[in-house]
Amino acid sequence: MNIQSILDRKGGGVITISPNGSLRHAAEQMLENGIAALVVTSGDMIAGIMSEREIVKAIARHGEAALALPVMETLAPGIFRIAPRDSLKHAMNLMTRYRVRHLPVVDDGQLVGIVSIGDIVKRRVEDLEMESNVLRDVYIAAR
Repeated sequence: MNIQSILDRKGGGVITISPNGSLRHAAEQMLENGIAALVVTSGDMIAGIMSEREIVKAIARHGEAALALPVMETLAPGIFRIAPRDSLKHAMNLMTRYRVRHLPVVDDGQLVGIVSIGDIVKRRVEDLEMESNVLRDVYIAAR
């Protein structure tokens, strides 16, 4: 299975925010859209991922004043990307190694989606359930 299989089910829509957008605006967008992360973009360039984790860290450091800070000032270093043709295993390895929960999906230089650890776990559980059902059916048929 690859990342495209997840995007096919959930769609490729991505909510983005400007590097100059405030943390308050980021939090409002996340709440309004029922998501836990935004892709920070400047034109066609991906500047990073703004997640709930970064907002919490900023508030812990700066108090309520953090909500007025621009997103760019609170981004975690490093941007990890995956392609639609990459395997779920590769995405899981990146997420585990770098302790990230969201990966932007880039194809031919264009942002085409975002996957979360929840998306990947859901897909793996579905795959394992299907394998279990097939093995059960083979076992029953062999009796």
